[in-house]
Amino acid sequence: MEILNADDWEILKRFLPAGWATMAAKLGALRRKRKIPSAETLLRVLLIHLADGKSLRTTAAYAKACGLCEVNDGALLHRLKASGEWFRRMSKGLVEDLGYASLPMRRNFRVRAVDASVVSEPGSTGTDWRLHYCFQLNGFRCDTFSITSPRVTEAFSLYRAREGDLLVGDRAYCQRKGIVHVLGQGGHVLVRFHSTNLPLFDRRGRPWSVLERLRTLSAGRVGDWDVWFRRPDDGDAYEKGRLCALRKSAEAVEAARRRILRQAKKKGRVVRPETLEHAEYVSVFCTADRRRLSGEEVLCLYRGRWQIELVFKRLKGIVGLGHLPKRNRDSCLAWLYGKMFVALLAERFRREAEFFSPWGYPIRKPGSTIGERE
Repeated sequence: MEILNADDWEILKRFLPAGWATMAAKLGALRRKRKIPSAETLLRVLLIHLADGKSLRTTAAYAKACGLCEVNDGALLHRLKASGEWFRRMSKGLVEDLGYASLPMRRNFRVRAVDASVVSEPGSTGTDWRLHYCFQLNGFRCDTFSITSPRVTEAFSLYRAREGDLLVGDRAYCQRKGIVHVLGQGGHVLVRFHSTNLPLFDRRGRPWSVLERLRTLSAGRVGDWDVWFRRPDDGDAYEKGRLCALRKSAEAVEAARRRILRQAKKKGRVVRPETLEHAEYVSVFCTADRRRLSGEEVLCLYRGRWQIELVFKRLKGIVGLGHLPKRNRDSCLAWLYGKMFVALLAERFRREAEFFSPWGYPIRKPGSTIGERE
């Protein structure tokens, strides 16, 4: 991000959430104003580092050459570390400003795809941070996100749900606790079936053989069966759902088997014959009834989950949210939240263009809320 001229910066400020400048002092990002005189200057300098990818040393030299401020790279790192909560609050404000709560339902559902991706520190051989991300398919935009340690695994229970929500997740999210969490808040789930994590039963509580039913499917025919699972908090109570499945093509089956065998060999595991047979099908568990979603629609909606995979590719490829250039915990968190702020700000720009605004920016004063008079 090059230094913007005065007019361009005034336009950019109109996209920022209400109260962003006062937040800086309140949250400790701007404590002393000797080197950096204002929240506006601080944000402009930090965006050079976060959005344009310049090093802290280059950023400091660039800011001086452009007449923004005179600060060395060490002082700038200190400012970044202190700005983590500021960026988190501004990101939250951008999410709210996009107006997700007022989005129309598609077929009575607000479809929210969830997934997680890892971010590693310099020289790391493992996972250092995990980004949990929720992407709303109705409006094709970010719904919410959180950054945690790698010990916090993927689960539906990390997300709030409400009536009308349909949370879509891959096999890692097929856990009884997370599914019950969403159901308890009035939402529904659509998740890739995991036979080990979600044993199924019939209406009388007898074990239900998944493979026995899957074997009855012919090519192109969608299977759709009523099933039940035991609640993790009460073994005598059951929740109802549906298993929807489709047989894969021969090419897709072969590719899935190769992937399973390759991963098992890498981890030194023995693959069970049942695992290879399950790979012949796409099986999805859903809690919404047939009056609201047919079996074909369930499988089509699950296919839409791949959009969140593309979101992570964009975050890592365009915004640079892949490998941390920091080592200190506070620096890492501030950098991550700063990157998410840049990504959400870009999404805010895109939304303005989506509605074909002839002037290209919101008609409101910086810091005001939507609907306030000029």
